Amino acid sequence: MPTRQSNPTIAFTILALAVAALTALQSLMAPVLPAMQADLHTTQTGATWIMSAWLLSAAVATPLIGKVGDLFGRKRAIVAVLGAIAVGTLVSALAPNLSVVLVGRVLQGFGYAVTPLAFGMIREIYPSHRVPGAIGLLSSILAIGSGIGVVLAGPIESALDWRWLFWLPMILVVLLGIAAVFLLPESGARTPGRFNTRAALLMGGWLVALLLPLSEGRAWGWSSPVTQGLFVVAAVLLVLWIIVEARAEHPIIDMRLMRAPAVWATNLVALLFGATMYGILTFLPQLVQTPVISHYGLGLTVTGAGLVLLPMVVGMGLTGTLSARVGHRVSFRMQLVWTSLISAVATVGIAFMHDSAIVIAAWGLLYGVGLGFAYAALSSLVVQSVPAHQTGVATGMNANIRVIGGAIGTAAITSVVTAHVTSSGLPLERGYVGGFVLMAVFALLAAGAAVLVPRRSAAAEVTDASTDAPETTEQIEFLDAA
Repeated sequence: MPTRQSNPTIAFTILALAVAALTALQSLMAPVLPAMQADLHTTQTGATWIMSAWLLSAAVATPLIGKVGDLFGRKRAIVAVLGAIAVGTLVSALAPNLSVVLVGRVLQGFGYAVTPLAFGMIREIYPSHRVPGAIGLLSSILAIGSGIGVVLAGPIESALDWRWLFWLPMILVVLLGIAAVFLLPESGARTPGRFNTRAALLMGGWLVALLLPLSEGRAWGWSSPVTQGLFVVAAVLLVLWIIVEARAEHPIIDMRLMRAPAVWATNLVALLFGATMYGILTFLPQLVQTPVISHYGLGLTVTGAGLVLLPMVVGMGLTGTLSARVGHRVSFRMQLVWTSLISAVATVGIAFMHDSAIVIAAWGLLYGVGLGFAYAALSSLVVQSVPAHQTGVATGMNANIRVIGGAIGTAAITSVVTAHVTSSGLPLERGYVGGFVLMAVFALLAAGAAVLVPRRSAAAEVTDASTDAPETTEQIEFLDAA
């Protein structure tokens, strides 16, 4: 049931802007790392921590803050997260050195938790027949936010400097925080119970122990004692966490919920899609910025690379809102299957046909079309598969698994690309070809995983989306208005 005395359109607008701004904070950094490295007088390894600090923070905070929102109210959690982001962006904008930037980046990582909190609030403020449409639209905005940073980073850094990549989000976040205090509705029913501190510490421990070597393994060496030791620690803590959660009266993550076929299969798809998406966002800009002396690179600037990726972002935005509209004809399960196949075709196309910016932009558009549908379908499946009071933690875990998939995929593709370099350190073309083919393999595996999602008839899914034809019209009108 919708929350009383709430304006869904105003609340949705606040949530959408918050999701877009806070997911963009990650992708904004990648294109300008060289400029930040030079200005902060650090090494390339040090500069990569600007990305890794956010990744680790987001991975730990997202499911935990999602649970806090389920327990104590999503509005309170959203306002607190926005406050942390405002402080984090201010710290990074004013930072005199790398260490201070990293402190700010850790605080900014909390912002990824806005995603599950927003999904949970949508389930509160809209009647059930409008939830899939709102979920689809917010999912497309989430995908756009992940890509728009790459597009905007170059122009902002060129016109101003890299510090404005923090100043501008900070201004927006402060305004959103004020709007959230006065305009977001108070949460309705909350999950009974208490916060399980022991389970939270174990979860944070295994996530950090897993993601740290995945992010830094190339620099440390995959066979180094530190890298392998952290993987062992991650495995041990993961087993302990599962045992504690299974026995807990008030678990952070309900293990019975995670074992449900609809949930674990959807999370597996999210893991594999995360691998392909982060790989595209990381390596496609690098490919087009490779100097023309390589005989395959286009030698584009950061701004030029962003323009090449713009069609992909447009594709995400155009298709994410369509997922719920076609849900009564093509189930969310089948949407995942087909969009995974589309993504595989697009990445293979990039691997073997990348001799012009127009061709790469066209493949990016195709990939964006698939990704927009996939994000919406993934979110809708998770929301439909769990009780309302567990929406925040379940969608938080799904978002977290995409981040883990991104770390795994990026580490694997980095290993492939850097295994083929010239004497001057410039990657050979076959390294990029192998990397993008590997992304296509991840996408094909995602299609196979999507087949494992329990079959639901189109009629069953449209019952969730709209109970009759007039309500479908209302859903479309809502999307147009939003």
